[in-house]
Amino acid sequence: MDDTILTIEEVAKYIKVSERTVLDWAQKGDIPAGKLGNVWRFKKSEIDRWINNRLENNKTKESELNDLKHLLAPERVIVTDFSTKRDILTALIKNISGAPQIKNAKKLEEAIWEREKLMSTGIGLGIGIPHVRIYDVSDIVVSVAVNKNDIIDYQALDNTPVRIVFMVAAAYNQHAEYLKLLASISKLLQDDSFRENLLNAETPEKIYSLLTKGE
Repeated sequence: MDDTILTIEEVAKYIKVSERTVLDWAQKGDIPAGKLGNVWRFKKSEIDRWINNRLENNKTKESELNDLKHLLAPERVIVTDFSTKRDILTALIKNISGAPQIKNAKKLEEAIWEREKLMSTGIGLGIGIPHVRIYDVSDIVVSVAVNKNDIIDYQALDNTPVRIVFMVAAAYNQHAEYLKLLASISKLLQDDSFRENLLNAETPEKIYSLLTKGE
């Protein structure tokens, strides 16, 4: 293990960013660092481990973005301003029902509400993922809403008000693909900064870009 101690200047040169960036990361606790008196210092071994973890996380994120890239159309992204769960799910049902994969909009709507009766699809961190797998869908389709305000009555596992809602509909025989997509969405949105970027996006175009390209 390399226990070499580095300065801000040395870390900046090592990972090829500005000294200001390293200082900001250190002050926010985003990079492993410690103070000797009033001066920031860094262990090279911890910096190497931090870099490797960041690179691995980026690979995982790219994989999840690829899953959405092939399944999410620009017209299936909406910015909403509702205060109730019923309103936002109704808007998403209307949006997703316009997709060619939906063969019977009425059956889809019934399935969504029936699923919500069984258990709320608020998974925590301000996210809801209403999802169904039915015969009246020919292929997986996704619709996304980012709401401007908290939806208080969307019950979630951690009691955090929901603001980001993904609606997923799949064909009955797409069990594996369906589960993989749900897992990808959940993992992608565990990233605090990514969720924050989605919430700050003001247009459907920006949200779509974030969800398919990460930028």
